[in-house]
Amino acid sequence: MDRILIIGSSGAGKTTLATWLGRRLDLPVIHLDFHYWRSNWTVPLAEEWRARVSELVQGDKWVMDGNFGGSLNIRLPACDTITFLDFPRRISLWRILKRWTQ
Repeated sequence: MDRILIIGSSGAGKTTLATWLGRRLDLPVIHLDFHYWRSNWTVPLAEEWRARVSELVQGDKWVMDGNFGGSLNIRLPACDTITFLDFPRRISLWRILKRWTQ
């Protein structure tokens, strides 16, 4: 496992798992939220975002977390392992509320 993609709903634990796997397997971690959101929560143009994701997947080894369905056709062929976090909605909502209140 050299290129691990972690997907799932908000609050599923993608970032937590990606960070843990990156440390455990000594792989660089790419958090797509960090690369997507710009100042004042503005979003990049679709073409810019797809170009950025295309750059990010070029690395030999990585753990990447995030949804961003508009780039799955770039990320899926680039990875060798996919982890889909599929938790009940109540658990994800609880985690979102917990994160929001901290």
